Amino acid sequence: MAARAATRMTGSLMTGSFSLPASAPRFERLLVVRLSAMGDIIHTLPAAAALRQAFPHATLGWLVEERWAELLCTLRHPRAGRRSPQRPLVDCVHSVNTAEWRRAPFSFNTWQQMASGLSQLRGIQYDAAIDFQGAVRSALLGRWSGAPIVYGSAQPRENAASMFYTRNVLLKTQGTHVVEQALAMVGAVVSGAVVSSAIAPTAIAPTAIIPPAAHAQAEFPVDQDAENKIAAFTAEVNDFAILNPGAGWGAKRWPVERYGQVAKELAKDGLCSLINYGPGEEELAVAVEAAGAGARKISCSISELIALTRRARLFIGGDTGPMHLAAALKIPVVAIFGPTNPARNGPFGTRSTVLRSASSMTDHTRRREPEQGLLEITAGEVVAATRKLLQGYLAEPYLAEPYPHPPEPQ
Repeated sequence: MAARAATRMTGSLMTGSFSLPASAPRFERLLVVRLSAMGDIIHTLPAAAALRQAFPHATLGWLVEERWAELLCTLRHPRAGRRSPQRPLVDCVHSVNTAEWRRAPFSFNTWQQMASGLSQLRGIQYDAAIDFQGAVRSALLGRWSGAPIVYGSAQPRENAASMFYTRNVLLKTQGTHVVEQALAMVGAVVSGAVVSSAIAPTAIAPTAIIPPAAHAQAEFPVDQDAENKIAAFTAEVNDFAILNPGAGWGAKRWPVERYGQVAKELAKDGLCSLINYGPGEEELAVAVEAAGAGARKISCSISELIALTRRARLFIGGDTGPMHLAAALKIPVVAIFGPTNPARNGPFGTRSTVLRSASSMTDHTRRREPEQGLLEITAGEVVAATRKLLQGYLAEPYLAEPYPHPPEPQ
């Protein structure tokens, strides 16, 4: 069965100018809580930009896992202070390492790190924290920040998280992209209007007008060392596409030999394929490199991947953090989807074609083998979608639910 393709320009959220209601709160210090993972943090960046526009004079902090802090601030730049190209969006970056803490919960080093981080976090005296993650650990850390107000979804990903919120926000989740959900959360923070709800005793309806997507863009740090390294690496490559064969789990992983076939076809069009891979994915990259004519593998730090992606003509890959990075940087994307729902997690804010078989069903079970519907997508379909995007083809604007199956339950 052929894959269903949806070619679109995403990112048209709302229209109208941005304004603060007369009754809007006047926060001086706001904390964004989005700990992980790469794609989810990228999806939250437009919401943080909207908060920056709504409260331009406020101190804006972000609580994040140390592994992903480079998405907000370059490695050698101070984590707090005046914003700069090295830390363009937030005034303070607070990091935690919950994985390490869980591995050694009773060690002196763990308790020392927790105490130091908590002391720094509470020292800012945030007026409000906004939990965009909806997990127990993120909600708990939002409360530990000392902020008297903690916003969160009235229907969080982990139900117990709602116990730690003082303001529960009613969000439309069915068929709504996670970027739009995060921006709706900002609308609730801006409006501050409390309404009654059967779900929560203090629930907020996101009624405020928030910035259109075109004015609430993701901003990424610029690391000059990374820029120089990538510039040297790509100096002999006129045009290139990024191929990303890895994925969070096997069910989302399209076969590597098909990536190799795609690379061969792109080479005929004069387009080099650079194969991005992360920790534990080198074997995949080697297999694609062997199967693809002239394809070259490259492993990058986060800053280097940002620099590499900025220079790409196109990105090809599945539902992964690097794909969402490409979309946020306005690079055209051919997205290969299987068990995850592109209406919720698809490429947002760029020209894109999403390939997904009509037989695929939304399922987050972390199976090792590729999902059967994913295997129905052929290399020829990916090549055709790639060539169409490179020709500047743009179909009708993105619809909320262009797929023949219901969105994943929230």
